[in-house]
Amino acid sequence: MAMRFLLKTGVVLAAIAVALLCAGQVVEPRQLPGLVLINYVPFPAYLLPVLVAALGSFWLGWVWRAVALTSLVATLTVVMGWAWGHADEGHGRVRFMTYNIKAYLAAQQPDGFARLAQEINEHQPDILVMQDAFQMDWSEDPRVQNPLAQLVGQRRKVYQFGQYIVASRWPLSGCRVGGIPIAGKSHGFVSCQVLAHGVLLNVVTVHFLSPRDGLNAARKEGFDGMGDWQQNMLARLEQSGLLAEHLRLMSGPIVLGGDLNAPEASAVVQTLLNTGLRDAFSAAGSGYGYTHGHHLLRGLSFLRIDHILVSKDIGVVDAFVGGREASQHRPVIADLLLHRQ
Repeated sequence: MAMRFLLKTGVVLAAIAVALLCAGQVVEPRQLPGLVLINYVPFPAYLLPVLVAALGSFWLGWVWRAVALTSLVATLTVVMGWAWGHADEGHGRVRFMTYNIKAYLAAQQPDGFARLAQEINEHQPDILVMQDAFQMDWSEDPRVQNPLAQLVGQRRKVYQFGQYIVASRWPLSGCRVGGIPIAGKSHGFVSCQVLAHGVLLNVVTVHFLSPRDGLNAARKEGFDGMGDWQQNMLARLEQSGLLAEHLRLMSGPIVLGGDLNAPEASAVVQTLLNTGLRDAFSAAGSGYGYTHGHHLLRGLSFLRIDHILVSKDIGVVDAFVGGREASQHRPVIADLLLHRQ
């Protein structure tokens, strides 16, 4: 009897936990910042208890089994963000890639830039946007040996500002920097136009504020750190709102690639999707598409915070993530159709 009571308690607790995890994806972040915080928890921390509860439910009645299995399915799909995409039809194919290369870390390793170059070369993108590229050296001095700069510079038209790089096999025009300041400090994004397959495409790349400081405050200080986390979260949401205003003023199709530091279900990404964009991985990808966390959890990525967003007039054939060896972020690659049927 004691064992059955423990099993039932486990099933109930697992169901409550999954309900909270689902709520954390749709809750108003200004009202319940603590629920939004759980979206950044590594999935093994909640998947394993739910799995154990599901296995233990087989010693109980069918109602308990149904509850436990429903919790498990909800965790594997809704909570963990499984995508069931399907390919669009059309023509004017373009391969787009976004990559947070963490150049300052690559510069500290003898083969850091070579590994980044290998990752990019493997996917052969037509248009490439990069973030955290502060230390990229574009010097024409032959004594400068930067494999990534050589790869990008020799094959593409390149625009760089601050941490951002936009590279294209087609000429770039109208490149500019837009402002999305936070707390009185300057912060921006880059947009360029690319004429490809008869379509003038708006290419945007952005890197939102990192959640690192807020997460560390909540982890180390508990309830006392929630104020720092809420401030951090709201700053990212403010950036998203400012960027959304810029996107609404753009005419023509848009493809946005960047490190948004937030999952798709978050208010940060939803603010951008409400401008008429859609997430390329959710549209045509398959699986979880996690891009970050492998440097924290022994090689296991557990967050999808790097995104490619496209306007609805652009088709998506496929979307997938790249390797984890070269950077703390996996790249996201999408095969797009500029003439969507």
